[in-house]
Amino acid sequence: MCTAITYHTADHYFGRNLDLDFSYNETVTVTPRNYVFPMRKVDDLSTHYAIIGMSTVAGNYPLYYDAVNEKGLAMAGLNFEGNAYYFDDQEGKKNITSFELIPYILGTCQDLAEAKKELSEISISNEAFSKDFPLSTLHWMIADKTGAIVVESMKDGLHVYDNPVGVMTNNPPFPIMKFALNDYFALSAHHKEHTFGPGVELDEYSRGMGGLGLPGDLSSKSRFIRCVFTKFNSQGESDEVSSVNQFLKILYSVEQVKGLCEVTPGKYEYTIYSSCMNQEKGIYYYTTYENSDIHAIDMHKTDLDSSELSVYPLQRQLQIHLDN
Repeated sequence: MCTAITYHTADHYFGRNLDLDFSYNETVTVTPRNYVFPMRKVDDLSTHYAIIGMSTVAGNYPLYYDAVNEKGLAMAGLNFEGNAYYFDDQEGKKNITSFELIPYILGTCQDLAEAKKELSEISISNEAFSKDFPLSTLHWMIADKTGAIVVESMKDGLHVYDNPVGVMTNNPPFPIMKFALNDYFALSAHHKEHTFGPGVELDEYSRGMGGLGLPGDLSSKSRFIRCVFTKFNSQGESDEVSSVNQFLKILYSVEQVKGLCEVTPGKYEYTIYSSCMNQEKGIYYYTTYENSDIHAIDMHKTDLDSSELSVYPLQRQLQIHLDN
């Protein structure tokens, strides 16, 4: 299970928590403009916008989890088990596999409007990458400086929803998830006068009681509610370091600690990494479960006209700074 968010101060930011019980040896990967993306059902992408993001590189092919292109369009795929449905090839459609969707959209679209137009012509194909990488059941969030959308391929077709809160988790489908916010309309980050009943004397014995009822469990719906509340009430400065730090603090409000969510006997889901992308500057920031230091890769410090991937292994070893 995972959480993705948008955030903006002076610049716009996009990123996610990746919550799984195992790692696929993720790396921050820059795909330059002239790397050839081989496509299964449509013409290969021989030239395209440059992309930076987190991926597993298999056979020199970047299987992106989340990424941003040089124009500032960002995208992430999150688990959508039980609801995701992919199709046999559809006549009259661009049949794009689930693992091709991020590179195809980010490689060919410079903004959200262009992404929406492309999505209207796409059907998600049910072809897997390989026997070692079977189909992943995903839905996607796409965002630029103008807003965000959610893309869900289900048995009744491909759905594209506007996402006014800029947060996405997993199940249920996004319209149900968004409607669930109504159940928490009384939450507040501020002091509130009680309306329990006239003549009833109640004592606000602690700070933060306006947030009573905010979900604290690890389920998809609870993480969605908690993350939306945290994002819309958080306050930070607008410089780059403060913005990245605040973005990650929002994600940390829903991170998963190893041992709290058992997937199979003895296997626990945890937040493998948290990412934050500056969409204007093309900088990819991340922390890992083992290492809370913030690392950064700037796509513009690589050769974006190259045809070869630039791959940066994650720095997982934490260094403790001794102050005495």
